Amino acid sequence: MRDASIAGVTVVRAAAALVRAMRPRQWLKNGFVVAPAVFAGHAFDPSALLRVGAAAGLFCLASSAVYLVNDVVDREADRADPIKRRRPIAAGEIPVGVALAAAAVLAIAAVALGAVLGRGVLVTLGIYLGLNLVYSLGGKLVPVLEAMLLATGFVVRLAAGALAISVEISHWLLICGFLLALLLAFGKRVPEVSHPTSRTPRYPAAFLTEAVTLLAGVTLVAYVLYTVAPDTQAKFHSKGLLITAPVVLFGILRYLFLLTREGSQDPTAALLADRPLLLTVVVWTALAGLIVARAGGHP
Repeated sequence: MRDASIAGVTVVRAAAALVRAMRPRQWLKNGFVVAPAVFAGHAFDPSALLRVGAAAGLFCLASSAVYLVNDVVDREADRADPIKRRRPIAAGEIPVGVALAAAAVLAIAAVALGAVLGRGVLVTLGIYLGLNLVYSLGGKLVPVLEAMLLATGFVVRLAAGALAISVEISHWLLICGFLLALLLAFGKRVPEVSHPTSRTPRYPAAFLTEAVTLLAGVTLVAYVLYTVAPDTQAKFHSKGLLITAPVVLFGILRYLFLLTREGSQDPTAALLADRPLLLTVVVWTALAGLIVARAGGHP
C-alpha cells in the first residue's frame, strides 16, 4: 500500500512538472489568434469565437511542444542560469525522453486537429512549428534574426485566426502585430543582459535600449496610422477606433517602465504581474471589440 502511494505521488509530481514545462501562462500569447475575429466585427459572434478559440487552443498545444523541445536543447545552459535552472527539464524533474515524447504527442495532436479547422489553419500550424524548430536548433543564437523569427510566429497566429473564420486580414493588422511582437521579442532580452548563457543571443545593452525605444515609437505610429487610414474608416464606417490610441500609448509606456525597472521579467510575466498593464489590455480589447462590432467592419 505504501509503495502504491509513493508511486501515485511520483506520477502526480511528474505530471505537474510536465504541465509547468508546457508553460501554460505563456498561452496568453495565442490571444493573437483571436484578434482577426475582433477586427472583423465578430467579437460577439459565438460561432466565429468558437472557431478562433479552437484555433488558439491548437496553438497552445503547438507552443507547448515547442517549449518542451527548446528546454531539452537548452537544458545544460539553463542549469547555469539563476532563473532558468528552475525549469523542470533543467532541474531533472522530467527525463529528456519523456519530454520529447510529450512534445511529439502535442505537435501531432495540434496538426491532426488543425485539419478539422481547414487547410489554412493546418498550414499555419505547420509553419509555426517549422519556424520554432529553426529557432530552437540554432536560430535563437543569431542576434536580430531570433527576434524576427519570434515576431513572425505572432504574424502566423494572426493569419491562423483569419483563416479559421475565412475573413480577409488587414495588412495594417499584420504590420502592427509584427511590430508589437518585435518590440516584445527585444524586450524579452533586456533582463538576460545581466546573466547571459551559451544558449541566449548576445546583445549590447545599449543596442537593446535603442531597439526597444525605436520599436515602441514605430509601433505606436503604425497603430495610429491604422486607425486613421481612409480604408480602415471606410470599412468600419467610423473614426471611433482612434480613441483606442491613448490606451495603446499607455500600454506601451507602461511596458517600457516595467522593462527598465530592476527585476523586470519577460512580457508575459510582466502582463500577469502588473495590474495596470493587464487592465490596459482588457480595456483596449473591450473598446476595440465594441467599436468594430457596432460599425460592422470587415478588415
